[in-house]
Amino acid sequence: MTTLTTPRINVARPGSAKRGAPQARPRQSRPAWLFLAPFAIVYLVFLIGPTLYMLVASLFNTSLVKAGFGSFAGLANYGEMLTRPDFWAAMWHTVQFTLYTTPPLVILGFVMAVLTNRVGRGQWFFRLAFFVPFILPSASIALIWQFIFTPNTGLLNGLQALLGLAPTAVLANPAWALVGVASATVWWTIGFNFILYLAALQDIPRELYEAAAVDGASPWQQIRFITIPLLGRTTTLVVLLQIIASLKIFDQVYLMTSGGPGQSTQVALTFIANTAFTSDRVGAASAASVLLFIVILLIAAARELFTRAQDRKA
Repeated sequence: MTTLTTPRINVARPGSAKRGAPQARPRQSRPAWLFLAPFAIVYLVFLIGPTLYMLVASLFNTSLVKAGFGSFAGLANYGEMLTRPDFWAAMWHTVQFTLYTTPPLVILGFVMAVLTNRVGRGQWFFRLAFFVPFILPSASIALIWQFIFTPNTGLLNGLQALLGLAPTAVLANPAWALVGVASATVWWTIGFNFILYLAALQDIPRELYEAAAVDGASPWQQIRFITIPLLGRTTTLVVLLQIIASLKIFDQVYLMTSGGPGQSTQVALTFIANTAFTSDRVGAASAASVLLFIVILLIAAARELFTRAQDRKA
């Protein structure tokens, strides 16, 4: 006679699975924290730490020649910066540089991406040619464009001589120095915007263009009614990134003109650097940095509000 044994079924008590789950999560999350740790340490040490130091130092008479934060100044450093003409002149030059660079970098990046996207063969060559300058260091860019703008022997003066024009010392002329720095920046950084636009263009379905062509839409009409509307979010991102990058301009100005001739190319960050390291007034420079930081935050907030308004309309 065969006896049948009923298998034992362990019924878990209510809540036992929930109590057991958290015990496994730390083990599973440990590798993730180990991968994040190097970046988190660098982020805290080189970004969060200096930012907190800047906020605190802006309230003190901090100096490089004295240890510690120095005497408490309150909002005096902010009041001084807001009443100094050279601070406002540096901010105006920064705004000028932003106006000189943002429109061509957005428009030319878009045009170059559209033309490259329509190329059937050899698209890799245009990607490489347009993006290579972006990976060059700022020192190399400064040397290249200083050679181009060199009076009497530079490439620009040679071109002007061929056209029968009078030579122009661009970087030595207060009226043209900032334009020269902006021209170098456009040539240097346009590849980044080009890549962003090209990636967004390749996400647009080809069927939309084929259907528009069947309906008789010209290439310009396809760009106007298909490409530009579908790249709206990409354009707002590119504009925001470009404005922020232009407001933080430092390398090209410092290497090409050092803020000159006179103070014609003195921008916000060169003013802050001179205040901190030449005048040894870290507290005042920190206050100027906070004011620039507030401007950048306001622009980022405006872009976020604009994006949300676009999403609601969609």
